[in-house]
Amino acid sequence: MAPASPRPFTYNPPPPGPLPIVHADDHILVLDKPAGLLTVAGNTPALADCLEARVQAQYPTATMIHRLDMDTSGLIVLALNARAHAHIGKQFEKRLTRKTYIALVQGQLTPDSGRIDQPMKSDWPNRPKQHVDPVGGRAAVTDWQVLEAMPDRTRLRLTPLTGRTHQLRVHMAFLGHPILGDNLYAPAEALAASRRLCLHAETLEFRHPDGGTPMVFHSPAPF
Repeated sequence: MAPASPRPFTYNPPPPGPLPIVHADDHILVLDKPAGLLTVAGNTPALADCLEARVQAQYPTATMIHRLDMDTSGLIVLALNARAHAHIGKQFEKRLTRKTYIALVQGQLTPDSGRIDQPMKSDWPNRPKQHVDPVGGRAAVTDWQVLEAMPDRTRLRLTPLTGRTHQLRVHMAFLGHPILGDNLYAPAEALAASRRLCLHAETLEFRHPDGGTPMVFHSPAPF
């Protein structure tokens, strides 16, 4: 496959509007982040517009517990107080939360499901890229399931069992089926196949910080 020529980075976040709130109470917010919006601000004024800033304009005490890549859309939970942040953060740390993603990838996969168990680490000369490193990498495990096979692409449900940076993107590229529209890891043909990264956080499950009630949220993929 021909190497990708990454699209030049230009930050054009979606225009501000009503917050995409899926759930709100006294302790947490669950939002459906649009693609193209940073989760937290970058290190220059041009990168100040982000999900966190937009939320804090309406909910000043809101804090991020986890992140989604700028180009990934879908479900994300924020805490509205320190107790909620600590409670849910501990769930993420102990892998008690569950997330699934929908992706469109290049080519067709066989069999219909599988597991990728490939350690990962930062690719320092090519930051912010990550790469598979079986010797020096940290454990990274992703389960995949075919939802729909098409002539040139496949719709998958991806379940990360660990939470490494760019894990799903790196693992699918390693498998030879890069995510369509991936500006960092897709070869030229797969990059050109979509104007956005075809990766969406579809479901999010955790226990509510006030009482421990199981919470399950779902957001259909917009592609």
